[in-house]
Amino acid sequence: MWTSRWRPPSDMSWDRNPPPPSRVAPKVLTEGRCVTVQGPEEDGRANTDCLFVGPGAPAEEGRLVLSEEERQEQTKRMLELVAQKQREREEREEREALERERQRRKQGQELSAARQRLQEDEMRRAAEERRREKAEELAARQRVREKIERDKAERAKKYGGSVSSQPSASAQPGSVPSSPSQEPPSKREYDQCRIQVRLPDGTSLTQTFRAREQLAAVRLYVELHRGEEPGGDQDPVQLLSGFPRRAFSEADMERPLQDLGLVPSAVLIVAKKCPS
Repeated sequence: MWTSRWRPPSDMSWDRNPPPPSRVAPKVLTEGRCVTVQGPEEDGRANTDCLFVGPGAPAEEGRLVLSEEERQEQTKRMLELVAQKQREREEREEREALERERQRRKQGQELSAARQRLQEDEMRRAAEERRREKAEELAARQRVREKIERDKAERAKKYGGSVSSQPSASAQPGSVPSSPSQEPPSKREYDQCRIQVRLPDGTSLTQTFRAREQLAAVRLYVELHRGEEPGGDQDPVQLLSGFPRRAFSEADMERPLQDLGLVPSAVLIVAKKCPS
């Protein structure tokens, strides 16, 4: 349907003066959704209107109405466009979910690797600490042994003359027994002695020492092998003999075990040393 915007003059009628052929019927051009209506020229200029006609639009004067097939085709295109947008959104959400899952797995692997490296570092530090403590303990024992050896050498050098003079005194005339049956029984010499040490908690330590070692070696052995006391502090110890009961002094620590009567075996008791 169309209407012409041209109106004949009041003094003019169609029968007497019909309009020019170019002004009688407007041209209707349809371009997609835009319906172009071309009317008669006014003042030498083209008179056109562009009208949009949608599905279900009421038929108005001067506008074209889409046919049923055109409305169905337009509705179909709109539904296809909505479905395409829905598919694109679902694909985008799926890609984002996959990316989040990949990042989550990557972060989990990095966290697990960091935790593994931390455990390895802790184990390595613990092993190094144990090696260091063992080396320090061995070095302390070596220093004590060296000190004991130096003390032995000094004592041998100090008492070397008196010891060598004893055979000459015993070799005087008349001191030799007249017969082998009259010789006194010789005292047996022991090179080693077995020391059992009883700790305050009821346990005991047993170790074999050389007969010429000082009592300080026994005390060092006890200090190195007794258990940790509550609180982590190690109090100095004092060694006592069982029977006859005797408390060994600091001066006794420098005396050999055989001179203290602890050869070939002895039992010592550990007591906490009272602070002076």
